[in-house]
Amino acid sequence: MSGIAIYPGSFDPITLGHLDIAERGAKVFEKVIIVVMVNPHKNPLFTIEERKELIRQAVRHLPNVEVDSYTGLQVDYAREKSSKVIIKGLRAVSDFESELQMASLNRHMYEDAETLFIPTNHKYSYLSSSIVKEIARHGGPFSDLVPADVEIAMREKYKNLS
Repeated sequence: MSGIAIYPGSFDPITLGHLDIAERGAKVFEKVIIVVMVNPHKNPLFTIEERKELIRQAVRHLPNVEVDSYTGLQVDYAREKSSKVIIKGLRAVSDFESELQMASLNRHMYEDAETLFIPTNHKYSYLSSSIVKEIARHGGPFSDLVPADVEIAMREKYKNLS
């Protein structure tokens, strides 16, 4: 184990795929900071604080994982935290193309930054937060896609929205 890694994303909501990447990163690094990135162009289901709390609940079994949020560039956050590693999960080849571009830009802006791509467990390769929200919005089954606390929060959220 070595150093600090950041794991940025919107996590709206955190899925079992995200959790798998966090658990695997936590085995490699002394500390992993899951960073909820603020994107003003998105219309999230959960607030930043709600997402952070749901993530904290999901990773409570990982003592070396922290949760934070940030408005700005992930590379700036990495620099502020003296992290030289940015963790990114990859589901498919389509993810790789955009993430490789981002990794190159991050390296350009922060020369010490390395991006560690972790391929998703095959059982989560189809999974995204958007898909989970779509299923939940229409009352479909999604309990096997998210942590239990997230399922409860999503059911409550959609009940209140209708």
